[in-house]
Amino acid sequence: MYTKEEQQQLNEASRDFISSNLIENIDLLRKVIIYHEWRYSVLNDPTISDYEYDQLFKKLQNIEKQFPELVSGDSPTQRISKDITEDSTINPHIVPMLSLENSYNEDDLDDFDKQVRKWCDIDVAKISYSIEPKFDGGSIALVYENDALVRASTRGNGMVGEEITANIKTLKSVPLRAEFSKYGLKTVELRGEAVIAKDKFVEINKGRESEGSALLANPRNAATGGLRTKNPNETRDRNIEVFIFQMGFAVDKDGSDMMPKLKSHFETIDLLGSLGFKIPTIEKTIVTNMKEAITFISEWEANREEYNYEIDGMVLKVDSFDLQNRCGSTSHHPRWAIAFKFKAKQATTKLINVEYQVGKIGSITPVAKLQPVSLAGVTISSVSLHNEEFIKARDLHIGDTVLVERAGDVIPYIVKAIEGERNGSEQVINFPTHCPINGTEDAPLLEKIEGEAAWRCTNCTCGAQELQKMIFHVSKEAMDIDGFGSSYVERFYELGWLKDLSDIYNLDYDKIAELEGFGKKSADNLTKAIEKAKNNPISRLLHSLTIHQLGKRASKIIAEQIDHVLDLCEWSREKYLALKDIGPVVAENMVAFFSKQENVDLLKRMESLGVNLKQTEEDKPKVLNESGVLFGKTILFTGTLTSMGRKEAEQKAEALGAKNISAVSKNLDILVVGESAGSKLTKAQAIPTITIYTEAEFVDLMSKL
Repeated sequence: MYTKEEQQQLNEASRDFISSNLIENIDLLRKVIIYHEWRYSVLNDPTISDYEYDQLFKKLQNIEKQFPELVSGDSPTQRISKDITEDSTINPHIVPMLSLENSYNEDDLDDFDKQVRKWCDIDVAKISYSIEPKFDGGSIALVYENDALVRASTRGNGMVGEEITANIKTLKSVPLRAEFSKYGLKTVELRGEAVIAKDKFVEINKGRESEGSALLANPRNAATGGLRTKNPNETRDRNIEVFIFQMGFAVDKDGSDMMPKLKSHFETIDLLGSLGFKIPTIEKTIVTNMKEAITFISEWEANREEYNYEIDGMVLKVDSFDLQNRCGSTSHHPRWAIAFKFKAKQATTKLINVEYQVGKIGSITPVAKLQPVSLAGVTISSVSLHNEEFIKARDLHIGDTVLVERAGDVIPYIVKAIEGERNGSEQVINFPTHCPINGTEDAPLLEKIEGEAAWRCTNCTCGAQELQKMIFHVSKEAMDIDGFGSSYVERFYELGWLKDLSDIYNLDYDKIAELEGFGKKSADNLTKAIEKAKNNPISRLLHSLTIHQLGKRASKIIAEQIDHVLDLCEWSREKYLALKDIGPVVAENMVAFFSKQENVDLLKRMESLGVNLKQTEEDKPKVLNESGVLFGKTILFTGTLTSMGRKEAEQKAEALGAKNISAVSKNLDILVVGESAGSKLTKAQAIPTITIYTEAEFVDLMSKL
């Protein structure tokens, strides 16, 4: 549809329109918007973020509003974007599937509310709004006649959509029959969103990686692409689910409109849930003012990553069907609904340079330096590129325009380079062959261990690796020395006070008190934190030593079997392998660590400085109460508990014979849910063998035992 040169020109024009207020070339702006709609809806390969597209669209709306004589019939504001390819079989929608207006702040919602009241000409106290998630997937239409599913389509251009009935019928979340006739309904058209749960998406990509197939970019693309495969079995294998968010049309056997009798959107969605459709449950609510709306939306924006489905906002709808009719619609959007978009998770920017960091086991991590860009409320200027394979797989070059996303609203990563924006000045990223931190002519050669993706400096002579080991050692994950952050470690290291782990326990606190920015109180607090850490269980100590592949769980398993850490000097590979869940890699790395005299000497120095190397009560294996009423049951606590702490709750469960585990799976028997429970509750609700208790129910259960 577009040549490479045309795509490059349109991408460049996008930047110009986003960064300026120019209005003299409205025809080009329309072409730019149509191009991005095509890339997003047809190719599933956008070159700008949703937020940037919205900026362009609003700019066009504002120009056309200011100069109505410039409005043309083929403007994107006069129609809906499409996802129909040239060879598609199409189905007409019974009623149009319109787009939604977007809002980004409370002022937008207040304006929307004022407009609704104006159109409805109704008393202020009488308007209720339904709020529900704006799922980030593929919109579809489902038609039922005489209780049977007869037709399914993509959203298409809003008037017609691509035929996908056979594919939809493979999805277990879509009933093939539903008893609409109980309510006098003969023909019904429903709107839904096809999505893939985050955990299922991870599993899909793991499977594709093992098969050598290209990884899917994100759950949305995976879902929309899965809907339109030629083989319905491929659709089924994508683990696509469909949430129903609207009944758009309903008539009885005589063809009479039944929507007025259904009265409200919220009640209708609940009715659909009772008929077996997948609907939002705890994720939806009713409000009567915008203050309540903002409170509900803010809670979901803060916890969006705990939810097991991608959502990019919340949708407000006038709840009454009668009032929806009074509001009416434009050719583009219903005037009775608006989408409140969360802060952008994606944005485009320039990859300026690549720097390299060394990890605690010598792994070399490339870090992209970006032209600063705002993303989900945070300015991003650095992004990890993980390893050489990551760079090659995405064909990244210095100077590229790249699409950046914040995973989990915490960790940013580069999704892809925008090839259409390249002008020939970009430079290939050449991964270093020698340690990039060392800085000397005889810097150690990097090595890649078989089966690992990372290049490593296995013969560190510059101290960078030891510094990272110390930063990890004091961290919350390891010895948990409160207040001893990485900046302190780096500062003390530069002063020559820290050379290895034992020096952490031999600091001169009087000198620390004299440092600028410290003082006696800070030095005293650090003293107390270090003294407390000396008494940690040995499972923490083992984990803090940076033995490759030795995680928390393996450290705990090993700590249960020894009286003293130095007992491990006598352990063989076979003795480790005799322990459940200890594999050959950990076994070999443990033997290698304790066979080196410098490591043994380090531990002896630490012990002489007061660090505990003996098994504590916390290290000893937990003996479950076989007579307890919960013996043989596994239990997990999630959310915020109000009547007790998480640790206390786990101890009470163990006293009753239960075993605490850390994840929701078919191995879990009981889930206890506190406030603001997230994805764990959602996953548990999908597994019928799991018993779910509220915190109050769990406390009540214990009081009766």
